[in-house]
Amino acid sequence: MLMSKPLSFGHGPQQTLKCVEVHKIVKMGSLFRSAEMTLCQLFLQSEAAYACVSELGELGLVQFRDLNPDVNAFQRKFVNEVRRCDEMERKLRYLEKEIKKDGIPMLDTGENPEAPQPREMIDLEATFEKLENELREVNQNAEALKRNFLELTELKQILRKTQVFFDEAVAGGNVCHQAELSAYGGSQMADPSREEEQVTLLGEEGLRAGGQALKLGFVAGVILRERIPAFERMLWRACRGNVFLRQAEIETPLEDPSSGDQVYKSVFIIFFQGDQLKTRVKKICEGFRATLYPCPEAPADRREMAMGVMTRIEDLNTVLGQTQDHRHRVLVAAAKNIKNWFVKVRKIKAIYHTLNLFNLDVTQKCLIAECWVPVLDLENIQLALRRGTERSGSSVPPILNKMDTPEDPPTYNHTNKFTSAFQTLIDSYGIASYREMNPAPYTIITFPFLFAVMFGDLGHGCLMALFGAWMVINEKPLAAKKSDNEIWNIFFGGRYIILLMGLFSMYTGFIYNDIFSKSLNLFGPSWRIFNISNADLKSKTVFELDARADQNYLGTSYPIGMDPAWQLATNKIIFQNSFKMKISIILGIIHMLFGVVMSLFNHLYFKNRLSILTEFIPQIIFLTFLFLYMVLLMFIKWFVYFANISDDDIVYGTRCAPSILITFINMVLQKATPYEPKCKTSNMFAGQIGLQYLLFYIAMICVPWMLLAKPVLIMRKRKQAHAYSVTHQQMASATENGDAQQTGGGTGGHGEGHDEEPLGEIFIHQAIHTIEYVLGSVSHTASYLRLWALSLAHAQLSEVLWNMVLSKGLKVEGWPGGIALYVIFAFWASLTVSILVLMEGLSAFLHTLRLHWVEFQSKFYMGAGYMFQPFSFEVILDSASQSKEEP
Repeated sequence: MLMSKPLSFGHGPQQTLKCVEVHKIVKMGSLFRSAEMTLCQLFLQSEAAYACVSELGELGLVQFRDLNPDVNAFQRKFVNEVRRCDEMERKLRYLEKEIKKDGIPMLDTGENPEAPQPREMIDLEATFEKLENELREVNQNAEALKRNFLELTELKQILRKTQVFFDEAVAGGNVCHQAELSAYGGSQMADPSREEEQVTLLGEEGLRAGGQALKLGFVAGVILRERIPAFERMLWRACRGNVFLRQAEIETPLEDPSSGDQVYKSVFIIFFQGDQLKTRVKKICEGFRATLYPCPEAPADRREMAMGVMTRIEDLNTVLGQTQDHRHRVLVAAAKNIKNWFVKVRKIKAIYHTLNLFNLDVTQKCLIAECWVPVLDLENIQLALRRGTERSGSSVPPILNKMDTPEDPPTYNHTNKFTSAFQTLIDSYGIASYREMNPAPYTIITFPFLFAVMFGDLGHGCLMALFGAWMVINEKPLAAKKSDNEIWNIFFGGRYIILLMGLFSMYTGFIYNDIFSKSLNLFGPSWRIFNISNADLKSKTVFELDARADQNYLGTSYPIGMDPAWQLATNKIIFQNSFKMKISIILGIIHMLFGVVMSLFNHLYFKNRLSILTEFIPQIIFLTFLFLYMVLLMFIKWFVYFANISDDDIVYGTRCAPSILITFINMVLQKATPYEPKCKTSNMFAGQIGLQYLLFYIAMICVPWMLLAKPVLIMRKRKQAHAYSVTHQQMASATENGDAQQTGGGTGGHGEGHDEEPLGEIFIHQAIHTIEYVLGSVSHTASYLRLWALSLAHAQLSEVLWNMVLSKGLKVEGWPGGIALYVIFAFWASLTVSILVLMEGLSAFLHTLRLHWVEFQSKFYMGAGYMFQPFSFEVILDSASQSKEEP
């Protein structure tokens, strides 16, 4: 790579104003073709590098290249600073999680603070460390207090619930007598093998020994309510039925200190005999994570313990309240600044990530970078570097040099909030090659128009336009909400596309005279069918419109759009099919021809004369002489043949009008078009057959022209270049021997970008390109018939929905009709929006997208480039806010 001299820029307010005006004009032009880019080498002093990169990040016009591709990410110079930023970001996410947990609103002033200086990182780290430690300490204290509160609450419930159990035991005489009563229904534990029966839990041998009652031990505790059934079965099986279990539910849920969830628990007490069963019972309780609590046997001791527990619970409530107040104050203070903190930390992290792409010179005092920049914005970049140098206090100015490189630069199209959505549609297919013609500006018109041809309905288009207009008018508050709903974000991002599609659909709906499957009678019909009586209308709801019948046709045309009289005609679909089918072909041929013409501008810009001669000229001739000629036949047929023609001049009547499709097929097959004898001829104009022969033969010549001309010319140029090279070497050898003197002159052929490609591959590629274009001209023309098909389907669906749903509500008379119409209209409106606007709109959108990607862009668009991705704080912060970060 070779470095040129450093860039220099003029000064002065007049020159600055002129530069701004030039910038605006060139940026507008860069939408038609990507902006001119250049590779630059940047030298920055170490102390000024951070501030300069920060200014470039705010500007967002520089794409840096990685000069250390073989260096591990953990071995780069600023890896420690990146790790510190990661740690600060982790602490901020922890604070954010705690703030959201308490439902505290985070203040978002919309400010964009500058990236802090490196020395301010220490202050930020200290602030975040203090906040995190304080918050963790408060949380740990609160969790310990809540755990203590939970234990006291459970102990209170045990003392209250077990009092009932002991009272029952006293009422029964003693504990052993109570166990004896369990055989008659007192136990809550069932035998798993006999779940429908209640059995005694203590055998007769365990209740009495030698006629004397035995004293039983007991344990009391709390367990999760859903574990009670399994807990009972385990006690039964492990203790062989020699325990007595009583349990009671705690009505109010208890808070889990660890997770904060509300859980339901039950109090239980287990009576048993002997230390062996006691050990076994405690192990089972431990396995089921039941919490055991001490429970005095004496009533007085239980009352005394209950009073102590109540006192401690009241004290804990007071302490917990104070702890929560302190936690709330800490979080409220953090919520005021957390948005700005996030911005600052992410900017610092982005700067150090970018600095890791730089190289250090041998003196370790200068950082070297390589970057792609738009030529138009070089002055703005230079000014940003100067601001960064002044902020850092460095006395050495940065150096920005242009570099020569054989690499293809990235593609950069200047867009705004209006054009960005259309540019995204194009980029979804493929990024334009560098300086290639950009289809986006033309798509702004052709995309909504072709969509509207399929979606033409004044009512449905109005609904879509209103939705788009609402999003456009309220775009600032809607954008500020930053919704996580992906579908909504897609709609909002394409708000201008939706608005234009709605407006264009209203226009085509007006031309079709179609509003919710009905017509508007604005100018009065051109048919006498509207002058019939009401009795005739009741007896006959549909009529056939025939322009040949003088009693029907007035002889004048409807001023604009389709005559509303067709709404009552039985032959409406026949008429609309013919009209919309021909319109689709006409629009498709014009669209494809425009795409071929766009390829000429690409060839002219890249000075590719060989492609103009061997590709553009035969392509435009082939498409024009065959398919544009078919379009001209349609217009000739419209202007020459009429329905209301006299019998004396039947040759120009509808009966003698030849089919365009049959005429075109016979033109290709070199056959005569049949016609009735009284029509005298099948030609639409004099000399038609001879002209068709001429056009067809010239179009067929274009096929081998496209197939062979380019490879043959490249082969000839290579032979000439080889012959020149041999002659040049001989002359140079003769000059060295003194036999002759070297003479300059002559230019070698370069093959127009095909120097390195083998000749066999050139033949193969050209054959593929020729076959694709010739066959594609036929298939792409047929593909545009989807404009007719979807338009017909949309109109028929709308008519079916009207006749099958809404018209039912109009047939009910009296006050019940109002109620019925209200309900049926709601149902009809919901179906209209969901099916005809959303589903049909999505279908038409996808078909329009295909027509642009395949039928239009394939004529000139390579899409083999890569996106210009500048270092921009705005892009980094937007992507960070949209991503769902885990704490």
